[in-house]
Amino acid sequence: MRGLSQKLGQWLIHWLTRDRPPAETPLCNFDRLRFELRPCDVLLVEGRSRIADVIRVITQSPWSHAVLYIGRIFDIRDPRLRVKVEAHFEGDPEEQLVIEALAGEGTIVSPLSRYQKDHVRICRPDGISAEDAQQVMAYAINQLGTDYDMRQILDLARFLFPWSILPRRWRSTLFEHNAGTTTRTVCSTLLAEAFMQVDFPILPFIERDEDGSLRLFKRNPRLFAPRDFDYSPYFSIIKYPYLGFNDVGIYRRLPWDPSEEFHSEQPRRRPQPETEPEAAEAAGRHRLPDLFQAAMRWRKEG
Repeated sequence: MRGLSQKLGQWLIHWLTRDRPPAETPLCNFDRLRFELRPCDVLLVEGRSRIADVIRVITQSPWSHAVLYIGRIFDIRDPRLRVKVEAHFEGDPEEQLVIEALAGEGTIVSPLSRYQKDHVRICRPDGISAEDAQQVMAYAINQLGTDYDMRQILDLARFLFPWSILPRRWRSTLFEHNAGTTTRTVCSTLLAEAFMQVDFPILPFIERDEDGSLRLFKRNPRLFAPRDFDYSPYFSIIKYPYLGFNDVGIYRRLPWDPSEEFHSEQPRRRPQPETEPEAAEAAGRHRLPDLFQAAMRWRKEG
């Protein structure tokens, strides 16, 4: 029975995480983005899987995944951390790498090229020091091998339903105290905890005392979502569109097609002209009975 449940769980995870084909024309210039990245940048990804669709519905955001860019292996100063990364990544040492938490895979090291066909955005922590950036990466590297917390996704999904109608055993555990040491994580929680290690703010609670002084309170890292790095005022948003606007007024020289407008997500194909007028006339005669039958059916139903 246990073996059957494990197989069913593996099939479900595979079904949820299987990516749909990417768009033929990407939204961002991946080559430019790859060149401009700095270690400790956060990359937001608009995923193409079913679980990405679920996360977008829960968070009301186009961003379903967040990864931490750590650069190449030689960009990591601590030799012990370099050894750990090498143990989890067997590719080219010149490869640009990210750390991420993925359903079915846990916390892993991945090549940046994994997202070359996706819509990606850079969120850069403003003013973070080089030492703190290394500490943020060190925390993420030390979490390699941690399992993915599917229960946390379900906990967040429960917020879509009224609290009172759920049985107590189904209610969220996000706010429970002394729940024990967490041995699982999700992508945004991993990154939030990493930045909290150096007290770098993402979306802190700010309280002003009567004397005018301010106090900052850290949020529960399990409540963070990928969109929070986009929304945070402490991260700069950097975009590299596929068609860049480096020159003033260059958008006026884009190759717009003046013949038609597209009102749907998928552009419709331009109709091909008939080679002979007789063929078009014959096609019209075949369509007339269908239109007449549809009109008579509509009158009867009305």
